[in-house]
Order: sequence, then C-alpha cells, then structure tokens
Amino acid sequence: MLLGQETTSPTVAAPAAPAAPIAPSTLVQPALTHVESTLNALKIDKWKKGSVRDEAGDNVNAILRDLKTNLPPLLADADSAPGALRKSIPLIKHLDALYDVVLRVEEGARVSAPTDQIDQLEAALKQFGGARSQLYDAMTERAAGQEKQVTDLQAAIKAEQAAALEHKPAPAPPAPCTPPKPATRKKRTTPKSTQPPPGQPAQTPPQPKTQ
Repeated sequence: MLLGQETTSPTVAAPAAPAAPIAPSTLVQPALTHVESTLNALKIDKWKKGSVRDEAGDNVNAILRDLKTNLPPLLADADSAPGALRKSIPLIKHLDALYDVVLRVEEGARVSAPTDQIDQLEAALKQFGGARSQLYDAMTERAAGQEKQVTDLQAAIKAEQAAALEHKPAPAPPAPCTPPKPATRKKRTTPKSTQPPPGQPAQTPPQPKTQ
C-alpha cells in the first residue's frame, strides 16, 4: 500500500425498491361495473318460468345489493394500502364468493334465458374472471417483491458487517505485566536471656537496706 493512501470499506449497493403497486380497484372496478350493468339489463321475465328463473332473480338482486353496499368499503380499504396483503385478502375472498354467485346466474341462463342474455352474462363473467386473475397475479408479484427486498436487505447487512470486520484495525497489544515486588520478610529478634552463661553464678538483685 502506498504511503498516504487511505483504505476504504467497499460499499454495498442497497436493494432496489419494488415498483409502486397498482390499486386493486384499478384492476377489478371495470369488470364489476360491467357485471352491474349486465345484471341491470337482464330481463328475467323473458326466461322460462320455473325454479331456475326464480333462483336467478334472487341471486341477481343479491349481487346488485352487494355491489352497492358490501364491496365498496373493501375496495376502499384495499386501495388505502396497495400491495398490503392484509388489506387485499378480504377483498379477494369477497370477490371469489361474488364470482360464484354470478357463475350460478350464468349457468341458470343457459337453461332458461334467451341467447342474447346468455351471451351478455358470459362476457361479463369472463371479464370478471380475468380481473380476479390480474388481482391474484399482482398480489403474488407484490409478495414476491417484498420477500426479495427483505432477502436482499439481509444480504446487504451481512456484507456490510463482513466488510467492517475485514477492515477493522488490529487491536493494540496489551501492556506488559510488571512482576510484583518480592515481599520483604522482617527479621525476627529474640529477647535477651537473663540467665548467666555457664560457669558464672547467677546475680541476685540488690536488696534494699534496712534501718
């Protein structure tokens, strides 16, 4: 390495943010409008009399009521957070149930309705089914994009941590330990003995004189 040259850690590119999600109403509202207009234009009284016509009439009224009351709040809630699965799943489940009822009306028309009304219901049902598929695909793509974003972010964080450890300066060596001073041991002093050396008489302390 040249003198004065600084070492820099490699920068890791941040994961790209996913594309802005499409509002669910943008995908399904045209098809729902087509279904509503088709059902309003049906002439149930032109169908063959019987239980099939009666059931179809009840289903048509239920669908039109649902399109006006139950579905708009679900669409608004999903549009408030496009791409959020927790907001879109209730809408998708409701659309599935609604599609099944429209399908029953279309199947009943094949038995009792004139040909022109059968064709109108088939077209509306086909558009409705295509819109549901588009919504499914959009939600699946959005979920996959969010999962990839999380995975890329985790990989970027690990790369940053590895780069930081690689370029981290080595720690300074620890200071040498100074050996402890040897303990000084005090000399023990023995008290002088009062006993005379061998061969000498013991000295008696002087006695006080008596008067």
